[in-house]
Amino acid sequence: MKTDALLIFIRNPELGKVKTRLAKTIGDTDALKVYKDLLQHTMEQTKNIGCDKFVFYDSAIVEGDIWTDAMYQKKIQSKGDLGHKMQTAFELLFEMGYKNCIIVGSDLFDLKSELIETAFTELQKNKVVLGPAEDGGYYLLGLKEMNGKLFKNKNWGTSSVFIDTMKDLETQKIHLMPTLNDIDTFEDLMNSTYNYLQNN
Repeated sequence: MKTDALLIFIRNPELGKVKTRLAKTIGDTDALKVYKDLLQHTMEQTKNIGCDKFVFYDSAIVEGDIWTDAMYQKKIQSKGDLGHKMQTAFELLFEMGYKNCIIVGSDLFDLKSELIETAFTELQKNKVVLGPAEDGGYYLLGLKEMNGKLFKNKNWGTSSVFIDTMKDLETQKIHLMPTLNDIDTFEDLMNSTYNYLQNN
């Protein structure tokens, strides 16, 4: 077993259940297509990273999808808010014996394998690695040990998450990754590297 673990949080790609804010502009069908493209991008950028990789589905584990059993171990997210889901996932991986754990979402066309590899390198030298998102949240969190307060008392999905998380880390040695744009709205989509018009 390797000492590094990558946790990838995804939503099951189902019509009307993903990218609901984006769907208000482009409709459920196109929003689902964009999310499937996001999942494909995330898989392609993570498949060759030299660590153990875990995909956490939000509602049900799917066999035979793009997340092959040869490269990814499949888990189910716990119940509760996003903070509780992430905390439970980190606890599971630390209990399994991993020393450096990084979680990423599946909402970024700007996410690259080199960036994740850099985050693992920085985690060797820092207690925490954090990747801020342009909307005030974060797209990456790396931990060397459990820190439960990071997952509590946050208004998940709002612009205050990154600031509130930084307040929890005032005494920790942390490394900040580049700020990236995750895809929640049509404006986010237009500001990303994804060519929506060309792909539809």
